[in-house]
Amino acid sequence: MVERVVYKFGGASVKDADSIRNVGNIIGKCDAVNIIVVVSAMGKSTNALEKVVEETFEQTGKGIKLLLEIKKEHNAVVNDLGLERDQHLEELNNLFSNAENFLHQIKQDVHSYDFIYDQIVSLGELCSTRIIASYLNQKTNLKPDWIDSRKVIRTDNTYREGRVNWNETSWLFQKSILPRFKDNKVLLTQGFLGGDENGNTVTLGREGSDYSAAIFSYCTDADYMAIWKDVPGILTADPKLFENVSLIDKLSYLEAIEMTYYGAKVIHPKTIKPLQNKNIPLWVKSFEDSDSVGTLISGTGDLRYPPVVVVEKNQRLLFISTKDLSFVAEHHLSKLFELFSRHRIKVNLMRNTAISFTVCVTDRPDRINAFLSEISQEFDIEDEKNLELITIRHYQEPVVDAIKKGKIVLFEERIPKTVQLVLKALPLLKRKDD
Repeated sequence: MVERVVYKFGGASVKDADSIRNVGNIIGKCDAVNIIVVVSAMGKSTNALEKVVEETFEQTGKGIKLLLEIKKEHNAVVNDLGLERDQHLEELNNLFSNAENFLHQIKQDVHSYDFIYDQIVSLGELCSTRIIASYLNQKTNLKPDWIDSRKVIRTDNTYREGRVNWNETSWLFQKSILPRFKDNKVLLTQGFLGGDENGNTVTLGREGSDYSAAIFSYCTDADYMAIWKDVPGILTADPKLFENVSLIDKLSYLEAIEMTYYGAKVIHPKTIKPLQNKNIPLWVKSFEDSDSVGTLISGTGDLRYPPVVVVEKNQRLLFISTKDLSFVAEHHLSKLFELFSRHRIKVNLMRNTAISFTVCVTDRPDRINAFLSEISQEFDIEDEKNLELITIRHYQEPVVDAIKKGKIVLFEERIPKTVQLVLKALPLLKRKDD
């Protein structure tokens, strides 16, 4: 019998009452001695809470109204599940009351946007786990112990992209998590969340619940980890964008790291490394067909892979050159990368020539505009927006040609096993006499 496993359920798997019932069935079929269940916010709750932060920070007066709508949606799920009031549902009400009070007290000259974001958007995971804990306690034989992940995953205060303090986090797990296994089969906790030394909530980056599950797996020496998705496993491309995609049965840790680095959305980029460090296998499985095999990621040796296509939308290409046509030297690059780091801009692709530096970045307008403002006196800048970055691992030329069709190639980079293309939609020409 397996001793200990970690299950992670994303927002799509807990989006409504029926989905939560299905999660209960999946957990109930697990024969491990102990199960740690890591859960994301329900459905599109994170997007809705991001809108609350935006409206509050812009002082439109709509923030609290939107928050109350989110509360209403969560209570509707509680009613659909037929739950009676209990400790978890009392805490659910308290969470919304505290969030409303926090919104009333926000002062822009004191609180940064990212700080406000983490204190409000974290509500999604806290609420979903309270509802699921209540359901599992009242409607199943599973009696989970609810864990506040903010108390055990210790981070710095880099809000929205918290950096984990592994030594302190490991110590907190030894002290407060491992002893709970003696009396509990199921521990239920939140993904995406950590806490700094001052008790403030710090999120781990968008879609960071996978990473949370990997942290729990690492710190508790799990036998394996499973991520439950709305796809049958890891596919050769996004089925929403491409036809004739196929399932990849097995991946090595190295290949999974490469895919997530290039933007594959099935797994959060930081997930693999903690698992690899302790050789913990990762299964990617379908919550819609829990008996299907899925994809296994492990320390498997070299495997042969089909072409794998990863699409990153919302990209921006910056052409940076010196104003006096002098060389782009090491001190220029050093300054640019220091600014990329300071403004937390994700660099996806880059190339430098004698007098220019070209970089493809994920378009975060607030961060990029601040970056461009700082370099505008020293550099000339050309800026292309609304682009796609497409990475083809284990490429074949017919696949590359098919991807390019109907697009303008602004940037192409080839290394062994990988082609990267920055593409712009080709405008359709129309005859004047049409």
